[in-house]
Amino acid sequence: MELVLYGRPNPKQAEFFASTAAHTAYGGARGGGKSWAMRRKLVLLCLSYPQLNCLLMRRTLPELRENHVIPLLRELGDMVPYNSTERVFRFPNGSRLKLGYCDGANDVYQYQGQEYDVIGLEEATHFTEEQMRFITTCNRTTKAGFRPRMYYTCNPGNVGHGWVKRLFIDKRMENGERREDYAFIPASIYDNEVLLSANPEYVRALESLPEDMRRAHLYGDWDAHAGQYFREFSRLKHIAAPFELPAWWRRFRSMDWGYNDPCCVLWHAVDGDGRVYTYRELYVRAMRADQVAKRIKELSADEDIAYTVASPDLWQKRGAILRSEGGFEGESLAELFAREGVPMLPADNARVAGWQRVRAYMADGADGKPMWQAFDCCENLIRTLPMLMYSEHNREDAADGEDHAPESLRYALMSRPVKSSIKQKLAHRPYDPFSTPRREAGFMNE
Repeated sequence: MELVLYGRPNPKQAEFFASTAAHTAYGGARGGGKSWAMRRKLVLLCLSYPQLNCLLMRRTLPELRENHVIPLLRELGDMVPYNSTERVFRFPNGSRLKLGYCDGANDVYQYQGQEYDVIGLEEATHFTEEQMRFITTCNRTTKAGFRPRMYYTCNPGNVGHGWVKRLFIDKRMENGERREDYAFIPASIYDNEVLLSANPEYVRALESLPEDMRRAHLYGDWDAHAGQYFREFSRLKHIAAPFELPAWWRRFRSMDWGYNDPCCVLWHAVDGDGRVYTYRELYVRAMRADQVAKRIKELSADEDIAYTVASPDLWQKRGAILRSEGGFEGESLAELFAREGVPMLPADNARVAGWQRVRAYMADGADGKPMWQAFDCCENLIRTLPMLMYSEHNREDAADGEDHAPESLRYALMSRPVKSSIKQKLAHRPYDPFSTPRREAGFMNE
C-alpha cells in the first residue's frame, strides 16, 4: 500500500509550500484554506525528509482536535500510525509530527528543552508574543543541510495581532531580527476555488459584515481588527504621500514625553480649510530632554513654528527640594525645554474628549476628504494609531499600550488648530509663548 494525498493546492497555497524562509506566514483573510495548507505542508515535509521532527500547534486542545487531529487521521489513515496519548503521528521513514496546544500562559513550558526541525503555529494571532518567542527557542536542528523553519497561519485580530503585524506586514524588525527571514503570503477566500464552489453562502456572509469586520475578515486588512478603537482608520484615506507644504500654512508641534518609554514629537500643518496634515515625526527612546530639544530644533530648521503643546507632566518639578519658607523649588522639564530654545504649552489632557476630537478629524470634510491625514513618513504614528484597543474599564477610552504617537496626535488636535490664511501669514510676528494670547497660539478662548 502507498499513501495517497488528495487535494490540489491553489496558487497561494503552492507559494506557501515552496517557501523555505526561516519564518513564513500565510493568510490574512478568512476562507483562504489556511488549516489545510498548514497540515499538508508539514505532512509533505515529514514524507520528504527522514527523521524529521515537526510540531504543529493550536492555542487550545479542542481546536487542535477538530482542526487537525481528526482531519489528519482521515487523510493519513493506517499508513501513518497515531499515538493518541502522545498526540504523535509516526511516519515510516522515521519522521514524526507532534500535535500540541498552548492554552494557558505557562503551557509553553511543557516544550522546554525539546527540539523541532519545523514548527507550525496555526492561527498564530491567538498566541501571545511571549508564547511565540518561547516556542521559537525550540526551533533548531542538528540535521546537516536542513534549515530549521517556522510556519504560521493567521487572521487580523486577537491577542497576537501586534507581533504578527509587526513582523510580517510592517516588517519592523527588532533585536537582531532580519527582514529577509520573514515572508508573508496573503490569501483570501477569492483564492480558494474549492470553498467558493462548495459554499458560496460563506462568501456572501463575509461580504455582508459591517465595514470594519469586512475589511479584516474578507480582505485581510491588518489595520482593521476586533476591539480596534479607531475602526474608521484607513491607510487609503488617512495616509498621504509627502508634498511641499505652502509657506503660509500654519505649523505647530506636539509632544508626548518619555525617556524609558518612547518620546514622540509630531509636526503638523493646517491648510486654509482647517485640514491638519501631520508631516513629520521624531520617535526616540532613552534620549535626554536637552538632546530631544536639540533634535527638534535641527528637524524644524528654519520653519516658522507657531507653538508646541506637550504632555502636562512636563510641568512637574524635577529634583524638587523643600524650601525653609515653604513650597518647593526645582526645574521642570518644560523649563528645561524652554531654556534649550523649545518653549512649550501644556496640552489639554482630557482623554475621552481628546480621542473623540481625533475621531472627528478622521471624518470627511465638506469636500469628501478626511480633516486629518498623515504623511507616510510618520511610520510609528501610522503603525500604532490603528493598534489602539478599547479599554476594558471604560468603553469610551482607549486602553493603555504603545500609545505615545497617538497621545501626541491627541494633544495636537485638542489645541484647537485654526485655519491658515495668507493674511495671517503676512501679519505674523515672532511667537512668545509667555506673552502671546492663547488665541494667537492656536487656542480658542475658553
